Amino acid sequence: MVKTTRIRLDRVSSSTRNAHLGAEVIVGDEIIAAEGYVLAVRILQDKSSYNTVEDVSGRMISLRAGDVLAGTLGHRRALRGYAGVVPGQIAVGDTIEVLNLGGILGTCTSSNPEIGPPFKAEVLGAILAFPELGDRIGRPAHIRDHAVPVAERLESQVPVVYVAGTCMNAGKTVAATELVRGLTRSGLRVAASKLTGVSLMRDALAMLDAGAVAALTFNDTGIATTRAGLTVTAAKGIFNRLATQRPDVMIAELGDGILGEYGVQDILRDPELTAVGAAYVMAAPDPVGCWGAVTLMRDLFDLPVTVITGPATDNEVGRDYVRTELQLPAHNALRDAAGLVEVVRHAMDRRPATALV
Repeated sequence: MVKTTRIRLDRVSSSTRNAHLGAEVIVGDEIIAAEGYVLAVRILQDKSSYNTVEDVSGRMISLRAGDVLAGTLGHRRALRGYAGVVPGQIAVGDTIEVLNLGGILGTCTSSNPEIGPPFKAEVLGAILAFPELGDRIGRPAHIRDHAVPVAERLESQVPVVYVAGTCMNAGKTVAATELVRGLTRSGLRVAASKLTGVSLMRDALAMLDAGAVAALTFNDTGIATTRAGLTVTAAKGIFNRLATQRPDVMIAELGDGILGEYGVQDILRDPELTAVGAAYVMAAPDPVGCWGAVTLMRDLFDLPVTVITGPATDNEVGRDYVRTELQLPAHNALRDAAGLVEVVRHAMDRRPATALV
């Protein structure tokens, strides 16, 4: 018999948004230790850094000792953040850790010294969902509830501008946001997405603020953290849903790097997804990263790089290298957004027209 308790949440993390939680929830003591299930936990200590969580409105709010948080079980393999996994078993009273700003919960296996150890939290129980009218028993809530359906087939033929990078913090979101802004101001109807990474609304919200008519992330398909084997059907589901907004173009950010464990490679190898690729924007931190990214895109994925952006293009030294040695355009998204947009728009104009779905 499941033992249930009614509790009040102080913080509802953005990773849980598909579950549509209220301020008060009912938790059960039978916990399914698998990615995507939603738990209530109590934060056990204060922290001076990496001490916030994104709520379902997209605001960053502080976490303090004693706060009751709704989070989502998931793994993380971030080069510049925490690495962690979903433990094999979880019981009420166990200690678990907060692995990212979106409220992903798991057991931390490695941390970056720049951000210190993660929040520790006491497990209070599995938050229950009651999908059927009159249901008094409930079932453990999962973020696939109310999710955008994944798809085996890409129905949309809307052209896509893929924004990829060599690693975290290479300038992908800045580039994607400026592309949304610039293409929108040029008269196009732009939709946006983030196809890989760890649950967080921030990047999609930035693209909405820049003028996107709609923006979705893998989290909207019920995935807490992407990995190989998940990203292709999620991307196709996202593109199919965004196509209902009748965009002229979609901007798709690929979180993490083109080498990594978040499933970016699967997207770049899928014939349907690359067939709609109108441009491939690459963000890199330095000339070595630029060379490596161009080489990998050519040799591993048989794909061209349209333009280089990111910190490697911060000044003329990096830009000259890209233009002279790699024979590619180089435009910094912060300092020369217009140039970046112009190159991408030119690539779109060269692509054969396709019917919008």
